[in-house]
Amino acid sequence: MQQLIECVPNFSEGNNIAIINQITAAIESVDGVRLLNVDPGKATNRTVVTMVGMPEAVVEAAFRAIKKAGELIDMTKHTGEHPRMGATDVCPLIPVANISMEETVQYAQQLAKRVGEELQLPVYLYEAAQPNKQRSNLSHIRAGEYEAFIKKIEHPEWKPDFGPAVFDAKRGATVIGARDFLVAYNVNLNTTSTRRANAIAFDVREAGRAKLINGKPILDENGKPVNIPGSLKAVKAIGWFIEEYGIAQISINLTNINITPVHIAFDEICTKANERGIRVTGSELVGLIPLKAMLDAGKYFLLKQQRSIGVSEKELILIAIKSLGLDELAPFKPEERIIEYLLADKTDSKMIHLSLTEFADETASESPAPGGGSIAAYIGALGVSLATMVANLSAHKKGWDDRWQEFSDWADKGQQYKNELLKLVDADTKAFNQIMYAFGLPKVNEEEKILRSKAIQEATRYAIEIPFKVMHLAHASLQLITAMVQNGNPNSVSDAGVGALCARSAVIGAFMNVRINAAGYNDKKFVADIIAKGNAIEQETIAREAAILKIVNEKIGL
Repeated sequence: MQQLIECVPNFSEGNNIAIINQITAAIESVDGVRLLNVDPGKATNRTVVTMVGMPEAVVEAAFRAIKKAGELIDMTKHTGEHPRMGATDVCPLIPVANISMEETVQYAQQLAKRVGEELQLPVYLYEAAQPNKQRSNLSHIRAGEYEAFIKKIEHPEWKPDFGPAVFDAKRGATVIGARDFLVAYNVNLNTTSTRRANAIAFDVREAGRAKLINGKPILDENGKPVNIPGSLKAVKAIGWFIEEYGIAQISINLTNINITPVHIAFDEICTKANERGIRVTGSELVGLIPLKAMLDAGKYFLLKQQRSIGVSEKELILIAIKSLGLDELAPFKPEERIIEYLLADKTDSKMIHLSLTEFADETASESPAPGGGSIAAYIGALGVSLATMVANLSAHKKGWDDRWQEFSDWADKGQQYKNELLKLVDADTKAFNQIMYAFGLPKVNEEEKILRSKAIQEATRYAIEIPFKVMHLAHASLQLITAMVQNGNPNSVSDAGVGALCARSAVIGAFMNVRINAAGYNDKKFVADIIAKGNAIEQETIAREAAILKIVNEKIGL
């Protein structure tokens, strides 16, 4: 499995597009790296860049970008709302796929060493990459910002981890580290007061505010200020005024969205702002966000409305955007801001993104794929979609208000089945293509024949397993279909009945594909086992469909 890391360097330039383009061109000059997002801010005079790729390639791209930024950005002339200390202010590496944090730390330290030695730039390590935990916090390292570094760097305790301990007036200093995924997020307020924005930030951020008596901070036994913690864990926040927008914002770093998700931070800020007579008008995302964070936000706000969360991914994202006001300052395009959408291989979902007409035309063409396996998966997806529709109609049925949660849970489960079955539409076509590729491998000598035979067997097993998954999911969806026929909106009982017909057809059709592919697989024990399981699923499905249709016909009554 390919290792992937993300890198999110922040450059101290947000207005000069020519400079930004030269920096991003340096990133794009490296093979094996994808530039996912470039997010310049005028008032902050800062650009957040997101790239992803194989570790060695990302390290090379980051090095080139840091070098180019140092050539083009003059910190003696830089001003901006955001704290900063160098042309490349901060450059974190984040593990994405098949790589541990420990391995990511090694790459961060490798990058920092190279930047320090080859570019002769002061470099500080932070977060997981910093072995000295007394100086691993970014805000602690950056305290005093660029202007204070001329003196700060001379102190022994602030000697850089790599590079010269000499103030670089033009380039400043750089912080390089490894951390978990962080969401950078700004909340918009209907005030121009930085002071009041800061007060709200202190209310919510984990560090809180200093405890005072008569305006003076209270110190502990070690002489350090005593803080009153804020209400949210894993949250860093400050208030600022953005001249470009003419409003104050609360700038937030959500360092662990499993502890404090975006929607919880937003709602808590709404509460604290309201207590101070201020209203939240919306928010903006800086950089990218995981899909799960958007889906969780959509479900959170639907649940607050006592509405079903069993809606499509697209609708959940729309609810999240509107509830968080993410489109207040600029359009929010999910395909450009959600990391999974940017990383997705479009060829893995080619079929399900065709129109109905295109899909039918492709099926009817002389191409052997999509074939019966893909169609079985799609029929299964349609069947469970019908049952999910009944669940959603039931959740919103007048007079059934006390049952909305029951049907919401069913609809949510239906969406999960639907999504998995849709993935299998393309997976089955991919399985067929893998078999065709394996049969096309050369077989001139004995070694080639052995490799070809092995590839055919591996592809065949995959082509057995995919339709078997379709069988399992379509059969499992009958639980939802049964519940909707028995307890759902009676006006839609025929829809649930058609769903049962689809589920049965999906199971029987998928089993045909299991059997025909199993005929060419050499592991007879595996074949006997999966055929036995398939027969059991098929027979139970037929019986359950008959029971469902009996109820449907009784309820229709004609």
